Order: sequence, then C-alpha cells, then structure tokens
Amino acid sequence: MDGSGTREQTEAMMKLSQASLTDLPAGVAVPDYDRNLVRPGILHVGLGNFHRAHQAVYLDAALNAGGDLAWGIRGAGVRAPDARMREMLAGQDWLYTVTEVEHDSYATSVIGAMNDFIDVQPAGNAPLIAAMTDPDTRIVSLTVTEGGYFLDAATGRFDLSHPAVAADIANPGTPGTVFGALIAALAARKAEGDAPFTVMSCDNLPGNGDVARMAVIDLARAMNRNLASWIEDNVTFPNGMVDRITPATGDRERALLTARTGIIDAYPVFCEPFKQWVLEDKFVSGRPELERVGVTFTDRIHDFERMKIRILNGGHAIMAYPSGLLGIPYAHDAVADPLIAAYLRKVLTDEVLHLVPDVPGFTPAQYLELIFSRLENPGVADTIARLCFDGSNRQPKFIVPSIVDNLHKGLVPRGLALHSALWCRYCMGVDDQGKEIPENDPNWKALQTAARKAQSDPVVWLQQETIYGALAQDKAFVAEFASALQSLAQKGTEKTLRGYLGQ
Repeated sequence: MDGSGTREQTEAMMKLSQASLTDLPAGVAVPDYDRNLVRPGILHVGLGNFHRAHQAVYLDAALNAGGDLAWGIRGAGVRAPDARMREMLAGQDWLYTVTEVEHDSYATSVIGAMNDFIDVQPAGNAPLIAAMTDPDTRIVSLTVTEGGYFLDAATGRFDLSHPAVAADIANPGTPGTVFGALIAALAARKAEGDAPFTVMSCDNLPGNGDVARMAVIDLARAMNRNLASWIEDNVTFPNGMVDRITPATGDRERALLTARTGIIDAYPVFCEPFKQWVLEDKFVSGRPELERVGVTFTDRIHDFERMKIRILNGGHAIMAYPSGLLGIPYAHDAVADPLIAAYLRKVLTDEVLHLVPDVPGFTPAQYLELIFSRLENPGVADTIARLCFDGSNRQPKFIVPSIVDNLHKGLVPRGLALHSALWCRYCMGVDDQGKEIPENDPNWKALQTAARKAQSDPVVWLQQETIYGALAQDKAFVAEFASALQSLAQKGTEKTLRGYLGQ
C-alpha cells in the first residue's frame, strides 16, 4: 500500500472490528490466523503506543507465521487512565492498526494478537492479580515507563520508602503497584503449587530485567522473606533491548488513517518501519518462537542496550532541549536544522561513542548514522515535546552515566555539561522567544524551582541527587555547567550552541 488512498476508500468509512476485517482495503494487512483459537499466554501491563507498535507487532507476526496460538496477549493496566484505553479497544474487539511511515510511504496492518484486556481496578488490582494467577499466564511483560520502577537515583536501589511502595508493604493483599500485584500473584501460584511465570520488562532501562528483579525481590523481602527466596530461586527476569520510534496518537493520526484507508480506529499507532528487539533467553515457563520473526537472542544484551540507550535515547534528549528552547516542533525539523544537527553529532561523537562497544552488525559510528537516517523521517512526526518529557526520570538513565564515565576517564564532557544547562534552562518554563513552556515532567514544579535558583547559584541544579548523584561534588564539571548556563542566560540558545561548535 503506497498510502495515497482513494476517494472510494475515504467515502466507505468503516469502524474497525472483527466483522469488518474482510471488508478492509486490499493493501491493509490483516491477521492470517484464527483469533478465536488464540489463548493469552502473555499478560502485558501498560498498553501504550510503544508496546502496541513493538512487542504486540512481533507476537502478531509470530502468529501469522504459524506460531503457537497459546502465545496471545491479555492487556492490563494499573492506572485509572488505562480504563479509557480498555474501553476504546473493547469496542474494536481488541483490534487496532499500526501504520509504518517512511517519508511519504504508508503501510497499515491490523494487529490481532491481543484478545482480552482485563478490567482496570487500581484500588487493590484484584482482576490483575487473578489474571496473573491464571496458569495460562506464562509471561508477565511490562512497559510502565522509566519512572515506574521506583528507583532511588542516589543509591540505584528500589525505593522502599516511596508512598506507593510503603502502602503495598502495609497492605500486601490489595497492592496498588504492579510490583505488589506481581508478588501477590506469585504468592498465590506458590500456594497452589503452580509453576511461576517469567517477568519480562520492555522498558527503556539499562538492565531492565535486573531492575525488575530487584524491584520484585526487594519488595517481596519487605513483605515475606520466605516468598522472596522462592521468587529469587524460581522466577526469571530476562534483560531486553527494545527500539522503535513511536509518537503519541492524536486527532492527526486518526484522521490520516481514515483518509488513507477508510478505517475508523479509536486508537491507531503510527511509527517508523525500523524495529529491534534483543533478549536474553531466560524464560522459566516457555516462550514464543520470536527468533522466527527477527528477535535476537543473545548473552551480549548489555552491549546492545548501552549502544541504544546512550546513542538513541541520549541523542533524543541532547537534541530535544535546544529544539524546545528554539521553538522547533518536530524531531525531523530538529535534525534538518544545521545547528541542532551539528550539536547533536558533535556531542555524541566526542563524548558518547567512545563509551559504547561494537555489537554484531554495528559499530557505534554506524549506529549513529542509522539514528540520523531514522530521525530524518518526517512521516513519523515525533514531537520535541514528547522527547523533552520526563527528564527527571530519563536523564539519570540516558545522560548522567555518560557524564560519569567520561569523568572517570579524566575527561570533562563539555557538550554534556551544555546539555545539562539546556535542560535546566528549559525547565525554567519559558523558551527563547518568551513563550511559556507547558509543564512537561512529573516533577515539573520542583525542577522549575531548582532551575530558577540555579540562575544565580548554578550548583543548585546539580545538587538534585536523585538525578545527578554526586556530580555536584565534581568541581570541573560544575564549572563547565555554570559557564554554559551563564552563556544561555546572556546570549541565548543559538549563540551558545555556535560558541560550542566554534562557529
């Protein structure tokens, strides 16, 4: 399907459903398996766009390739907004579309791997726990965002003092967090003599499986040490690297889908064609044959994830904040801007690539070129606002490790210091044109307060230990940060970037 659409398709609009699959345009791919025979071997928590464009697409491909129909998906959520997602997908028989966009070329598929979405009841999560306890559930997978793991950035440990976590410890039978629900379900399976399930994180975290394991075991240990020991001995937590640029869905995407295909989908997904999934092969109760559809199983997972997190995710952040301050709306506009592109390339080349090992198929330099080609795709329309979001949780994972590693090598990363200053400047809440920047972080008010204080006392920004750890103690880095912040205040973003680039 070339994406041009026809007048007849647009006029013959139809709501997506199981019954309408046979009436869709010939260019739209539909499930080639009997959805009535699919059983949910995977329970996935967090049905956001990334999961629906990534893991669910791989599983749908595996079913289309003749894979075991016992590896369908049952959706789940632990937040009140997830109930709205459930309502929209229920009205479509759990179907939705994924449209891959490459510049002006569009390819749409209907994804049918999910055949259920359990009732969302955040107070106690009884339906979620029951679904996890079901012996058919052999994998519980997660996309709960980087901030959903309750990590203490200063220690790197699971934060047992967080109010939501403390509430689970006090009330283990009615947990409010996904980790409390996992523990309650594993306790029930242990009591019944049923096999445990695999916990598979699909979030953008270094060592995401190790982080999920720490969260579950630390919380279980605070509740029941015998149960914690059983989980430690019997449950597996494979690490995985996931990758696909997937913007948020809005009215633009819904209208574009209908105009091109005639399909009315309440929650379509648009994404780039590129996708990658690299996994450790650690599954306690079996797994789908994902290697048949392009998933890489390897014991070098940490090398793959370091390359992706440091270069792609870190690169997103590096270009996002100056773009936000300069009023650039989309990622493809940012990399088309010679100043932003030069800044992004210089920081990554000088201060990140040397920290990243080669992996099969890519050197860091080759991966950088791939990233630029992906970012240049205007069809994805990934917003700078999305890339700027949640810096308080993303910076400690995507940027700060590169700063620390450079300093350990005796190198003061001037470009990453400038990046930190740009984020600080962004968090003041006004761009270079004097336009207000809307709240764009769960901790926005605290960040804004620190950013404003930092204008007269720069070290205040780096003293946010939950983000920067002990970096405020490094005099050389503090000096570079302070110099960059002063330049931004006096000269603005454009002149400061040109100064860094020697222009």
